[in-house]
Amino acid sequence: MTSSSILERSAGERLTPVRWTRAQWMLLLVLCTVLALDALDVSMVGVALPSIGTELHLGTESLQWIVSAYVLGYGSLLLLGGRMADLLGRRRIFLIALSVFAAASLLGGLVDDPALLIATRFVKGLAAAFTAPAGFSIITTNFPEGRERNRAVSIFTTFGASGFSLGLVVGGLMTAMSWRWTFLVSVPVAVAVVILGLKYIPRDNGAGKDLDSGHDVWGAVTLAAGMLGLVYTLVSAPGNGWGSVATIAGFVVSAAVLAAFAVIENRVRHPLIRFSILREGWVARANLSAVGLFGSYLSFQFILTLYLQSVLGWSPLGMALALLPTGLLVASSAPFADRLIEKFGAPRLILTGLAALALGYVLFLRVGTTPNYVTDILPSVLLLGVGFALAFPSINVQATAGIRNSEQGLAAGLIQTSTQVGAALVLAVTTAMVSGHGKPSDDAAAGTGVHAAAMLEQYRPGLILSAAVAIAALLIAGTPSRRRTPAAADR
Repeated sequence: MTSSSILERSAGERLTPVRWTRAQWMLLLVLCTVLALDALDVSMVGVALPSIGTELHLGTESLQWIVSAYVLGYGSLLLLGGRMADLLGRRRIFLIALSVFAAASLLGGLVDDPALLIATRFVKGLAAAFTAPAGFSIITTNFPEGRERNRAVSIFTTFGASGFSLGLVVGGLMTAMSWRWTFLVSVPVAVAVVILGLKYIPRDNGAGKDLDSGHDVWGAVTLAAGMLGLVYTLVSAPGNGWGSVATIAGFVVSAAVLAAFAVIENRVRHPLIRFSILREGWVARANLSAVGLFGSYLSFQFILTLYLQSVLGWSPLGMALALLPTGLLVASSAPFADRLIEKFGAPRLILTGLAALALGYVLFLRVGTTPNYVTDILPSVLLLGVGFALAFPSINVQATAGIRNSEQGLAAGLIQTSTQVGAALVLAVTTAMVSGHGKPSDDAAAGTGVHAAAMLEQYRPGLILSAAVAIAALLIAGTPSRRRTPAAADR
């Protein structure tokens, strides 16, 4: 086989070659492509929401579920997905889940029933909950610990961050043809990756004999049910009334199920989450920072796409070009994240990134119905790009810093779960605030300018919430830690 090399800096500042075979490069390409598809799917479909709403006659609450169904399916079973990959075989779980992802993408691009469309999004999220941890564990078991693995993980996370940021642009291009292409474009790519995966992903034997005692089924069930109930209650509250029996009962039942999850985790032999890990190192702050970062970013993107297309009347392609600087900043700077972290330290980059995000959201509050792109929108677009590029990789690094080797997988799965489930919750609250703020009246709809102003006022509470969540994450990240780290001997 032919081989390539990557130059890495050793502890003694001496450049030494890290040689990878063609098979290793192809394996990494397969895994990175799937992670990019997962990230693209979250942001790409968001651009198509106004077009989907127009064609299928959906309101803001229903459109929110198209985004939340995927994110919630992804986050609720992410920890179980990683455990199942270990037990049943990483290659098998990865390829089966990717095939399900492709089938759900095809169905989602063909259906006209809103309920079925949302269901396909949830199934895709479930599939991603298995491909993401399986893909990561395939990397850690096929690239030796040290410089090779660090470089592989760096490339892997770069694809994820770039895929999410560039999804806005790709989504705009696809929606310019039809919103259905935001679903269908993933199908041929996923099929091709399955074929390549059959050849380049090494076979592995799962610990099937430990299946009965090796994973926490009831923990996964109660976590998924509790989160689903909580988000559904938040989204439905504006329509049912915050003081209605349905809303109060929904919160009570969701809280009871999540409390049951906590009890189960403290009693089972192999819990999905060992809660005491939150007291170690930066784990708690990193996870809360991830909720603030991804939750505010996804919620802001949700409102921004509606604002640019519904209020300003921009085309999907025009919106994609307007947001292109964000994607380019993330894609171009992510490959250098490891060098920035080494030079400035992850905590400092987290604070800088969250500060840039918060400032971008605050500046966007100035916008009106006739904004100037260069002075009113572009500054926020650039700040969001810088903030996401600095904070996202740094939070992921800090989430596992100082954690013993035996629990690196748990810490990694926890940060991924916080990112996805936290984003679903913040988006649900954002949608509830927007829906509860009222809709433009018939009188407002009589004039285009008045109608646009009324719509903007409807979205403004959601914009304020995005800024508040980012500021809260910044304050949490800046709080000095008094937690102990595990003994160095076990690291």
